[in-house]
Amino acid sequence: MITGILIGFLGMLFGLPVLLAIARAFGLYTTVRERTCRVYMLFGKVAGVLDEPGLHILPFKIGMSAFVVNLLGKCYVLDLRLDQEYRRSEPVNSEEGAPMGIGIWYEMWISDPVAYLFKNTDPRGSLLANVSNATVRCLSNMPLAEMLETRHNMSKTVRAEVSGKSRDWGYDLGSVYIRKVHFRDAGMIRQIEEKVVNRLRQVTSAIKQAGANQVSVITSSAEREASIEFGKAAAIRPSTLGQALKEIAQQPAVTAALFEILETKRLVDSGSRLVLLAAGAHNRVLGDIMAAESGRTLVPPQPRLSGSPE
Repeated sequence: MITGILIGFLGMLFGLPVLLAIARAFGLYTTVRERTCRVYMLFGKVAGVLDEPGLHILPFKIGMSAFVVNLLGKCYVLDLRLDQEYRRSEPVNSEEGAPMGIGIWYEMWISDPVAYLFKNTDPRGSLLANVSNATVRCLSNMPLAEMLETRHNMSKTVRAEVSGKSRDWGYDLGSVYIRKVHFRDAGMIRQIEEKVVNRLRQVTSAIKQAGANQVSVITSSAEREASIEFGKAAAIRPSTLGQALKEIAQQPAVTAALFEILETKRLVDSGSRLVLLAAGAHNRVLGDIMAAESGRTLVPPQPRLSGSPE
């Protein structure tokens, strides 16, 4: 029992792959992977095209020729996945004569496997050359401003020019996009950079000058308003001072003390030599004022007592 099981297992392990290989060699079946295509050729003619992924029984697809197509014919396996290409710096000239470079990106995939195999020996290279020629032919002599700003319209123009011819070779053109438009002349690039720098300097100077002018206007306005307010204050000062003196004059005691202080201050500010009398009525006030200005305390002279030695 165990020996039979072991023999059966080894037979399935080694014999089944060999049996399946023989079946594929004689065209009993084949498998098509996702996004691939199989084109069978027999005696110089297309025997069949399989582009649906999965398991296919060849006699049901291409007839009795399936048993000899792998032995006497040929099978082409094509990749139908989306492919892309990027052409850098295609040389064109603007309407003003500026040498420009255009970078164009595009997508393509195989739409007709038979045409792809037999209508062009190098369909990918032909499509690349066709896109390059269409870019130069359609985008040359455009105004420079339009060339720098309307890349979407330029992309549609190139795609419309290329699509019809690419289908004849089994290629279907997908999205086309102008990714880059640049200057090719280094001297022109330096001149543009210098102009941009000079323009930035002019704008910066204009902004600084406008700011200085605005500050001057604000300062002069503030000074004018301050002058007006100071003038108003000087105009109402006599009236305010007179009103204050009038209110002070209504109180005799305060008036007498005020005029006494003013008189004493005038005497001190005159710089004259003063003699303080011991019994003077104003000696105490005058002494306090002089002491406050000199920063020390003055002691008024004491009266001489009778009978004391001189």
